[in-house]
Amino acid sequence: MKRSLILMAISLACSGCAAKTVFDLATMPVKTTRDAVGAGSKTVDLLTTSQGEADRHRGRQIRKAEQRLTRLEHRYRDQSEDCEDSDEDACRKRIETWDEIKALRPYVPQRQY
Repeated sequence: MKRSLILMAISLACSGCAAKTVFDLATMPVKTTRDAVGAGSKTVDLLTTSQGEADRHRGRQIRKAEQRLTRLEHRYRDQSEDCEDSDEDACRKRIETWDEIKALRPYVPQRQY
């Protein structure tokens, strides 16, 4: 009697396992496709840049270039003053600073004074 109860319990448990396994196998292609499409769309999102992101990035670049230009112009004024006081090293550095300013200006929009 106990043996038949145990066999009956095992058969019920296994039928549930078998049904679950059959269901998992039947739905696997759908789940795999859904996961692949989801991964593909995530990849596209990571690889593409929205216009808003591009605008923010460009604005950040312009602000950094403006800050750098302001520092260079300040340095150039200081070096010019020192050059007028016969500091040859300042005269040489002033030329280098001016070259940096000329190279940076095309990347900074015109300032409104």
